[in-house]
Amino acid sequence: RLKSPFSSSSVIFSSRARADSKVFLAMMVDRPRFHNCPDGLKIHFCWLYWTLNIVYHLAAVQELIPIHETAREPLRFRSIMKVVECISLFCRWLEHEKGYSPHTIAGYNRDLREFSGQLDESVSIDALSAADIRKFIIGLHGKNGPSTVARKLSALRSFFRYLQRQSIISTNPIENISGPKVGRSIPNFLTVDQVFALLEAPAEADRFIHRDRAILELLYSTGIRVAELVSADLDDLDLKGEMLRVRGKGNKERLVPVGRPAVEAIRAYQLGERTALLTRQLVRGKKVDDQALFLNNRGGRLTTRSVERFVDKYGRRAGLQLPVTPHALRHSFATHLLEMGADLRSVQELLGHASLSTTQKYTHLTLDHLSRIYDSSHPLGDGEGNS
Repeated sequence: RLKSPFSSSSVIFSSRARADSKVFLAMMVDRPRFHNCPDGLKIHFCWLYWTLNIVYHLAAVQELIPIHETAREPLRFRSIMKVVECISLFCRWLEHEKGYSPHTIAGYNRDLREFSGQLDESVSIDALSAADIRKFIIGLHGKNGPSTVARKLSALRSFFRYLQRQSIISTNPIENISGPKVGRSIPNFLTVDQVFALLEAPAEADRFIHRDRAILELLYSTGIRVAELVSADLDDLDLKGEMLRVRGKGNKERLVPVGRPAVEAIRAYQLGERTALLTRQLVRGKKVDDQALFLNNRGGRLTTRSVERFVDKYGRRAGLQLPVTPHALRHSFATHLLEMGADLRSVQELLGHASLSTTQKYTHLTLDHLSRIYDSSHPLGDGEGNS
């Protein structure tokens, strides 16, 4: 049964109701039988069509749509909602409203399910207290580091803030709970010489030498995340204008310049390995992803794990002692820009950071670089800046 969405009572639209409304909407479109109906029946069907249309699009965002007489009135059914149900509701909100990536949503869901797993299955969301949360945090300290505990606590904060905004809970049980102090770690980055050694690591014996070299060049040239790299399409890259359109966190788009070496490496990959791979797969009757910028050996889109594996392989081949990851190239990109005099705001725009405080972690400089600046600029230094 579906009650009118204009009713003053609270209504819960289940996924079955949404599916039924979608089927009905599809049946109503361009049906000759409908157009041959009497006018009175047409009016009834039109009202039902638009009512279900509103129901479907509203319920696509949230299965639970509270419609009550006043904004201050508490939800009548909030006391019966289980924690697991609220977690599912929150994750759908992250997906539809916030536009978070599947990996980010999975991380929130994993942390929140860990919290709900130590609760009684029969407990409702309104019955949770600060003691339940403190008990969960105490249990985390024995087997997790401070940064992990802080991350899980942050997920809980976002979760309960959402529930309070939706009037599902009246008070926030985590409001007065503080997390552990997390020290700011220095990002793992490569020196310029180490980056050059990594870029030269792909050899003729490698099956996809041009693809791998193009990926390494693009990661260092733009500082994009590995997830942004594998999601890039051909239409996102302007080789002539040397620009790349990047879809970052929250589906936010930005334009980043691409260096000349990266452009030449990508062009060599497209004209050689990529074209040959697509032709070979199509001749075999295989399905390919011809929109993806970088392809795997089966003609599909590369995964982040694949990129991480061969970046680590080339790092070991180049003789680098520290672990090399795609994110280390992102750190190196930002660090080298700042060392060469780029301002922090420009680096923030290139990296796609929403907050400048996130970019400030790259303001670290190596001791050698600081010594060179001192020697060349200070009157008591030994460099050319001495006066």
